[in-house]
Amino acid sequence: MLEQLDAVFLARVQFAFTVSFHFIFPAFSIGLASYLMVLEGLWLKTGRGVYANLYRYWMKIFAVGFGMGVVSGVVLSYQFGTNWSVFSTKAGAIVGPLMGYEVITAFFLEAGFLGVMLFGISKVGKRLHFFATCMVALGTFISAFWILSVNSWMQTPAGFEINEQGQFVVGGSWWDVIFNPSFPYRLVHTVIAAYLTTAFAVGGVGAWHLLKDRNNPGARKMFSMAMWMAVVVTPIQIVAGDLHGLNTLEHQPVKVLAMEGDFDPSPDGAPLILFGLPDQETAQVHYKVAIPKLGSLVLKHDPNAPLPGLTDYPREDWPPVAVVFWSFRVMVAIGLAMLALGLWSLIARRRKRLFESRALHRTAVLMGPAGFVAVIAGWITTEVGRQPFTVYGLLRTAESASPLDAPAVATSLIAFILVYSAVFGAGIYYLLRLMGQPPHRGETEPSHVPVRAAGITPAASMEAAWAKGGAADGKH
Repeated sequence: MLEQLDAVFLARVQFAFTVSFHFIFPAFSIGLASYLMVLEGLWLKTGRGVYANLYRYWMKIFAVGFGMGVVSGVVLSYQFGTNWSVFSTKAGAIVGPLMGYEVITAFFLEAGFLGVMLFGISKVGKRLHFFATCMVALGTFISAFWILSVNSWMQTPAGFEINEQGQFVVGGSWWDVIFNPSFPYRLVHTVIAAYLTTAFAVGGVGAWHLLKDRNNPGARKMFSMAMWMAVVVTPIQIVAGDLHGLNTLEHQPVKVLAMEGDFDPSPDGAPLILFGLPDQETAQVHYKVAIPKLGSLVLKHDPNAPLPGLTDYPREDWPPVAVVFWSFRVMVAIGLAMLALGLWSLIARRRKRLFESRALHRTAVLMGPAGFVAVIAGWITTEVGRQPFTVYGLLRTAESASPLDAPAVATSLIAFILVYSAVFGAGIYYLLRLMGQPPHRGETEPSHVPVRAAGITPAASMEAAWAKGGAADGKH
């Protein structure tokens, strides 16, 4: 039975499965590290105990999520060698150094300061501890920078040459490779998505505890901060997404046409298909609900602007249209729901009912996981939309895979599914348990650590300052 399966398809499924598990943790860590930096900065500036308690509360959650992100990402590098050795051979001269820069700059920075951040509250001064928190937040951003540069180069390759062995090598300046045409747009769009993912997770946790105790100062503060993020940042993300879409239309038009479901060219302005059932075989969208001219208005900012169709391009270069079509709509729908929740919270805030509206809180709880769904949907849109290429327009996925038999790939895929489901299922359950506990005064550190490390004199003033901040009941 396994011999009848396609090895390339199984390798794609395996990579998609592992990277989907991995992607949700960095998306959370990037936003949460910056949130921790803001919380500690506000505590140092104001001395209000609520910020100190929230810092300790979310620091424990960050520690678990960060660790799960590191572990889940390790296997991805190995898959380049096991399942995608041809891709590694052909593109390794460009992809390898960029991923190496991520380790040298971001990972070392995070690893160097993470211990100080997690266990140094009673060991170092408050300014040094805040500096460590800032460095961890910076490290998560730098990590995203390099990984997205790699991915963007695969989407819009630039600054390369192909040598006599058919390998991609740098053809001039590394700056052209790193800052390829889609990279700035993808970086902004993805990092903002990480911030919104964290904001709605924090808002959902705050709303959950407000439903149980609307007077909990930590729950009130985290919910208020999250809703401000929803109000301010969601519109920025919509604009960033529009700019990213225009850039994609310029460099990857087939992907955008698949997202829109535009099989036929539209010389007098394309409609915007809201819903429908794309049929790749017949090149039609059945039962479609469309708004005339709106597609050209969105993509070209001109309702009468002509747009090509998928039929203008070779069929063998089409991605799986239905997958891209629906994943894009899931992402957009969640973005609009985020905007609606943010506006609802703004109205409730102006009416002095931000902490009183149980309907708002229940909706925020339901929207808590929305950011994770949106980033996965966006990743599917980006990666499936790039098919059938690994390096867009130059190297096909079928030509990138290792010469493996289907049973070998299927066996490792089953192993990954079992191990990931057990290990990370338990980890996610533990994260939810942590989130289910209400924030309170005197939050503890992630785990017990020695009072005095060898050769280091602990800074008692920092521990005392945090304890004082955590007990500052009158300043909540």
